[in-house]
Amino acid sequence: MTWIMTLRSSPAALRNREPIADVLTDILPARGRVLMIAEGSGEHAVHFAERFPQLSWLPTDTDPEALATIAARQEAATSSNLEAPRELNAAAAGWPVETAAAIVCINMIHISPWSATSGLMRGAGRLLAPGSPLILYGP
Repeated sequence: MTWIMTLRSSPAALRNREPIADVLTDILPARGRVLMIAEGSGEHAVHFAERFPQLSWLPTDTDPEALATIAARQEAATSSNLEAPRELNAAAAGWPVETAAAIVCINMIHISPWSATSGLMRGAGRLLAPGSPLILYGP
């Protein structure tokens, strides 16, 4: 028996990825790793990796199905700057990443528990150098 994974897809991600990318053009650093919090379907990660090849993109999520979908998209992607996804709970005290040039968080803080939002702020404070962007979309 052959098992076929159905990839999650988000119509909203497909609609908003280009307008978000247009804004990111003016905000993202020239080089470095962009940490993506609560990436979900991986569609933003693939699109941004293609659009910004000078940056390394690290998608994260807490949901095992989301991580599997992101991994499948990452394996199929033509961009070499899209890293394999990692499990990351924004509310957790420790994150599996030590530094980032920027953090992007799309559609999380307005639908998650407050502990995730406050954890995101603490984590960004630990990881980002002064002046590095924490970019939020959705609230």
